[in-house]
Amino acid sequence: MKTGAKFALLCSLLVGICCIQSLIIGCQAGRVDLKLSINPVFKVKAVNLGGWLLTEGWIKPSLFDGIPNKDLLDGTQIQLKSVTIGKYVCAENGGGNILVANRVSASGWETFKLWRIDENTFNFRVFSNQFAGVQAGGGSPTVVTVATTPGASETFKIVRNSNDKNRVRIQAPNGLFLQAKTQDQVTADYAGDGGWGDDNPSVFVMNIVGTLQGEFQVTNGYGPEKAPEVMKEHWNTFIVEDDFRFISQNGLNAVRIPVGWWIASDPTPPKPFVGGSLQALDNAFTWAQKYGIQVIIDLHAAPGSQNGNEHSGTRDGSLEWGKTDATVQQSVAVIDFLASRYAKKSNLLAIELINEPVAPAVTLDTLKSYYQQGYDTVRKYSSSAYVIMSNRLGPIDARELFPVASGKQLTVVDVHYYNLFSSIFDNMSVQQNIDFINNNRSSDLSYITTSDGPLTFVGEWVAEWQVNGATKEDLQNFGKAQLQVYGRATFGWAYWTYKNVNNHWSLQWMIQNGYITLTN
Repeated sequence: MKTGAKFALLCSLLVGICCIQSLIIGCQAGRVDLKLSINPVFKVKAVNLGGWLLTEGWIKPSLFDGIPNKDLLDGTQIQLKSVTIGKYVCAENGGGNILVANRVSASGWETFKLWRIDENTFNFRVFSNQFAGVQAGGGSPTVVTVATTPGASETFKIVRNSNDKNRVRIQAPNGLFLQAKTQDQVTADYAGDGGWGDDNPSVFVMNIVGTLQGEFQVTNGYGPEKAPEVMKEHWNTFIVEDDFRFISQNGLNAVRIPVGWWIASDPTPPKPFVGGSLQALDNAFTWAQKYGIQVIIDLHAAPGSQNGNEHSGTRDGSLEWGKTDATVQQSVAVIDFLASRYAKKSNLLAIELINEPVAPAVTLDTLKSYYQQGYDTVRKYSSSAYVIMSNRLGPIDARELFPVASGKQLTVVDVHYYNLFSSIFDNMSVQQNIDFINNNRSSDLSYITTSDGPLTFVGEWVAEWQVNGATKEDLQNFGKAQLQVYGRATFGWAYWTYKNVNNHWSLQWMIQNGYITLTN
């Protein structure tokens, strides 16, 4: 045979061997599936379905519109200033002591996080995580901050002035009102009305200095009667089958779907969460299958919260995940539920074990242990699904997960790249932002992309920045730069997010309006 013919025959044999290997791998997974996992050419071009099965208020603010007192949700941070003394109420020593009203300025000790009971009734959590409560005993009932869990003594009503909702009185469990009796004494013994004037020691000016709008806030805000109706309507309308058609027709081949840990308890999850998101996830798999879309399930909200952000399902911004093994094991159980339910779906591409754990609160040892357990759990049900491990947020070595991720079948490290959320981007020009992508982000990605390590995934990015007055062409070039650089990630990328009232954060809007164009 001529040399050219020999070469052609050899290529044909190699292709045939690869096909046989693909078939074997698919059969071992319980299905004949020439899986994307053994196609070295395939790259994930995905979009996140953020704000759908896991609420983020900034994505769809109207979801909160029907909540009474919607500015006083769980985790809302307030500061109280006495109108008679002119100083701020403070949890002395941050907690474990008494309330005083002697601070001329407000910071952490003067800030209270609300736990909402109903639209008017709340617990007040202080800096060191104790709760304000009325101390029983003789004399004037003093307000202290010693309880580690709230009870009847730690339950207060906020009464707002109808003409000025930031002017409030706080009713204690004994029916009397808190008053700043002196700078060093806040008591629960003011009887009667007294009006709303500056001479009333039971009147305080309330400043709202922080809010959360996540799944806990929306469901607890509407309450157990209304929340199921509101959430069902949202799940049934925010993402529909036609969205998967749009995704498939515009150069995308996968979706990353954030979910909360309570989905594993559907249809009766722990309160205040409500059932129904599991059916929506089932629908997503059906629609994705119809339009040739792969699915990444992302455990975005872990028990206790892994980062304190509203998208982690937190009640008040506290970070409790990993502080006890119970939260870790509960997360493993959620992964078990998801893997067992969807492993036989031919379009299950990957399961992401947790999203954006934050350093140093989540320790590396805890995270690596969880990732090992999560990986083993997925492998009980699937040999063909990728297992994605999210890097920690914060000052870390981007390769810190390599010891647990390397040497395993189909593992991926997820990094999130935004030209936001840091002061270094505040004054960057258009070209400086683009240069940062081409230089810094390219270097960051190259550092974690190795021949013998896990695959790499830019699981979140967006064509948004801090530049004012940018033109459409500027944003097009910014998007193109990211697509070019992140396209070198060995697993692929996922835009954040598909729908958003903030246009640049909506890939649907960006495509429809010609800012981003993807090719199949």
